[in-house]
Amino acid sequence: MREAVIVDAIRSPIGRGKPIKGDLSGVHPVILLSKLLDSLVQRNGLQYEDVEQVIAGCVTQAGEQSNNLARNAWLWLGKNWKTGATTVDSQCGSAQQANHMISAMIQGGSLDIGIACGVESMSRVGLGMNVMSGPGYFHPDGWPWDQTRDQFTSVERMVKNRGLKREDIDKFAFESQTKAAAAWKAGHFDREVLPIEAPILGEDGQPTGETRMVTTDQGIRPTTLEGLAALKPLQEGGTTTAGNSSQISDGAAAILWMSKERAQALGLKPRARIISDVLVGTDPYFLLDGPVDATERILKKSKMSMKDFDLIEINEAFATVVLSWASVYNPDMSKVNVNGGAIALGHPVGSTGTRLIVTALHELERRNLKTAFITMCCGAAVGTGTIIERL
Repeated sequence: MREAVIVDAIRSPIGRGKPIKGDLSGVHPVILLSKLLDSLVQRNGLQYEDVEQVIAGCVTQAGEQSNNLARNAWLWLGKNWKTGATTVDSQCGSAQQANHMISAMIQGGSLDIGIACGVESMSRVGLGMNVMSGPGYFHPDGWPWDQTRDQFTSVERMVKNRGLKREDIDKFAFESQTKAAAAWKAGHFDREVLPIEAPILGEDGQPTGETRMVTTDQGIRPTTLEGLAALKPLQEGGTTTAGNSSQISDGAAAILWMSKERAQALGLKPRARIISDVLVGTDPYFLLDGPVDATERILKKSKMSMKDFDLIEINEAFATVVLSWASVYNPDMSKVNVNGGAIALGHPVGSTGTRLIVTALHELERRNLKTAFITMCCGAAVGTGTIIERL
């Protein structure tokens, strides 16, 4: 079997997913993703026709994000119409699964060069808009599982199941903000972030004709444990607050994949490969405990242990998700989300899976380490896992 390798990995800054107030809210999601696709082609000296397929993750495929967003982002470049493209929905794991698919297609001989990516503009296409537009609801009457319609109830079920405490949940959220702020100050994200020129919107939501260059993540904010403790839970008697949950965000991320032979022929350095990847189901009662099941499966498949990972990126959809997983596997937390996570950086849901791989790779390189594990919880009661090895 051929070896599939990562040649380049970038992401946009992450903007707040708020109309007008979000730094990227003036950028159409098709255009936002296209900027990353264009950069990967240009900075690696490729011709546009060299890219055979693009697979993009996107969760809310409605309105501006509908009708195969991946293909629209590629066509927006106006360079080449022969490249195929597919948009996938594995909920929050969509962009992670896009990498699994491109890597597997290269290994199997279907492709030599492909791009795995993801985008979500939550300021422009609100989460769940594809459901609200109907008709109907995605669970038919008589659904056979005890699965709530809101994630907050599922999170509180996880809290009760693992015996988690509000103070520990808030402490994790505080550490995420602290680590992210320190990472940006130290320049740890500089290599992975592609600055984005974004139109500035007026109070009426229309472009003013002016633009701003967005270079940093917008969601990092001064945080104290006392401030987090003072926040009202989203459910009566619950533990989940706006402060210990991920942020609604805009953003995109993209990874250029090649066969090892093609990369070497083009004079490009293979930077990493996937050792193992999984997409698994998890108990619908808890909905978001997917990292627990994904980790179990991938450790078995890879014959590795938690001690084999130099770095771990687990998506901070909620602090509870990370702490539930940690209570099962007892990882070295000094290796987990070393530069903060979605609580501080933001969670543009369709792109985060690729963003986590991008961040993990760049941090492996910065620290001269070898192996990283990436895992996510996802709606629809699934979980994702990827082990990457730096080459």
